[in-house]
Amino acid sequence: MLKRPELLIPAGGPEQLEAALLYGADAVYLSGNELSLRAKCDGFSLEELAQGVQKAHAAQAKVYYCINAMPYDRQLDDVTHMLNVLPSAGVDALIIADPGVLRLAKKHCPGTEIHLSTQAHSVNSAAVEFWKETGVQRINLARELGKEEMTAIIRRFPDMEFEIFVHGAMCLALSGHCLMSAWVNKRPANLGQCTQPCRFEYRGRKFTEISLTVEEKLRQGEDCWDIEQGSHFSAIFAPSDLCLVPYMDDLVAMQPASLKIEGRTKSPSYVAQVTDVYRTALDIACAKQGIEPKFAPKRTDLDSEAFMLELFNSSGKNPRPLSTGFFFPERRDRKAPENYVPRPIVAKLGKKTADTVYEVDVRSTWDSAKDAYLILPGMERPRIPSASYTLYSRGQNETGTLHPGLKGYIRFEKAPENLPENIFIRA
Repeated sequence: MLKRPELLIPAGGPEQLEAALLYGADAVYLSGNELSLRAKCDGFSLEELAQGVQKAHAAQAKVYYCINAMPYDRQLDDVTHMLNVLPSAGVDALIIADPGVLRLAKKHCPGTEIHLSTQAHSVNSAAVEFWKETGVQRINLARELGKEEMTAIIRRFPDMEFEIFVHGAMCLALSGHCLMSAWVNKRPANLGQCTQPCRFEYRGRKFTEISLTVEEKLRQGEDCWDIEQGSHFSAIFAPSDLCLVPYMDDLVAMQPASLKIEGRTKSPSYVAQVTDVYRTALDIACAKQGIEPKFAPKRTDLDSEAFMLELFNSSGKNPRPLSTGFFFPERRDRKAPENYVPRPIVAKLGKKTADTVYEVDVRSTWDSAKDAYLILPGMERPRIPSASYTLYSRGQNETGTLHPGLKGYIRFEKAPENLPENIFIRA
């Protein structure tokens, strides 16, 4: 019998956790301020962690704690201390990459599930057998595996759980695991076939003020990289982000335990938008395949184009191209449409203070002359015409503009029914 895959969402801090739960996460992964691979995210103190676990469990969601750094000997005491306190916080699993940390976790957290991080780079069934013997319950399959390879591994081990990254950043130059060679000419470094494309000589093949297409010296006439220039800098070594939402039917049929979104350094509004897209797409795909969805789909007019446009919008003014990565034998890349106009998140809705008045936490400049759109779970985006709402400053004075970092109020001419707190507003 087919099962609904879990939707696993990054939570870089308490506000991201809140957004993930509100928009439909089945599970979140998070960390403290150390011993994970995202030092730039806020992380959770032990007190915040305990509170976050309580909130997640109240929403029937799980919490996985990342302790997936590769620590040196001088850090092992800190690892041991953290492992001793995590069980009392109630986390549902530990995400680990280092064998030494795994060994310590089995000793100090014997009743806690172990999930193997993507950093362990699992690409074959022999590795699965090894980790299974060590007591790992779930394995993250490496991003450079294709759909057919992942499906074969999942079916070969029905008693193991597997998770697949379906959205977010892809590393092309990671120490020891560089993907550039595989990306450029299908010669994977992890198989000893690296052709060192980082040392190749490149020249511009097409150039305008906004984009650059380069070709490589020995493959003249072929487009090697499409580079978006931006204001002054180009992301030549990370040309696109992973996005598999158009292939949700395929992902559900593969039957992984979990579909994972990358992004523990992302903003709460990003987490909200991306979670909403993948939650809705997953529920629609499940319903089509006879699997009970988490939430009954609210809209029947949605297709992959609607999801893609929403994901481009989540990335702001200059959205990165979205790619299938290694999921298919040939990459399928997609850029934002030429007529794309971003609609930024301007605020998060707070508490209701009067019949049609709500607090707002302003995230970017909000001009009341613009129509507003409520970001409601289930990809509902009701429009609030500019003439039907009024903005007020913190001092409750009517204003035409609210600025980021401030709090204010919105009064609706007619407030939508059952409007939940903490949703985001776009304008």
